[in-house]
Amino acid sequence: MNDTVTDATYSVAAEELRQFIERYEHLEAEKKDIADQQKEVMAEAKGRGYDTKVLRKVVAMRKRDKDDLAEEEAVLEMYKAALGMV
Repeated sequence: MNDTVTDATYSVAAEELRQFIERYEHLEAEKKDIADQQKEVMAEAKGRGYDTKVLRKVVAMRKRDKDDLAEEEAVLEMYKAALGMV
């Protein structure tokens, strides 16, 4: 009987493990699909004459906290002014 319980426990654990692995693999596939879609969007934007490097920078800026971004921009302007770049 002890072997039967151990076998049943192993089967349940193996099934649960398989489910975790398959869920993770599914998410990996979704992530790849999303990355491909993002590339397509940037290719379309580039085709219409937009600078994709700047677009990516704008996307990154939009993710950031507005106060942190404003502080960084102020410091950047100060540094540029000090170097005569403004």
